[in-house]
Amino acid sequence: MSRKIITINRMYGSNGRKIGKLLADALNIHFYDKELIRIASEQKGIPYEELLKVDEKRASQWRYPVESEIQMQPQYHFYPMNDVLFATQSEIITELAKREDCVIVGRCANHILGDRCRSVFIFAPFDVRVKNIEERLGRSNKSARSLVKKMDKERRIYYEYFTDCKWTDMTQYDLCIDSSRFTLEEIVAMLKNL
Repeated sequence: MSRKIITINRMYGSNGRKIGKLLADALNIHFYDKELIRIASEQKGIPYEELLKVDEKRASQWRYPVESEIQMQPQYHFYPMNDVLFATQSEIITELAKREDCVIVGRCANHILGDRCRSVFIFAPFDVRVKNIEERLGRSNKSARSLVKKMDKERRIYYEYFTDCKWTDMTQYDLCIDSSRFTLEEIVAMLKNL
């Protein structure tokens, strides 16, 4: 592995994105999360907002995920926008790994890159993640619980649909960290050593 590529999969509310950003800053390397959607938008000429609707979601088997003329254009007519985004992001992730050191959050990057990266899974107990979402988004406990369940389910379905692997199968990651047991600074220090 010639480049420093760290991929982070994360349970919703486990602070995985925040950890990834702090790690990238500490290593002075690029950080990619939703930035991948913007790059895909520019490459395909599809509005960012349309791709954001299908980001890290599996296509519905019952309807097109994007209710717009874009989905009806000839080049996308037979492909759900979710699949178009995944394929485009896969190409982008592969190219990024060839040319620069970076931290990539989500989007099955660990599976796409295989042994060309160090893969990390960030998790935390459900109640801790609910509390994080209550504080971060100012939601009630009931609303935060519902959102954490929904987002975990979407991420799990997305990951398993595109990889044929279990999202929470810890054997496919180089390191799994319970973010509730360490400070963000301690986690970043561990990951820098990785």
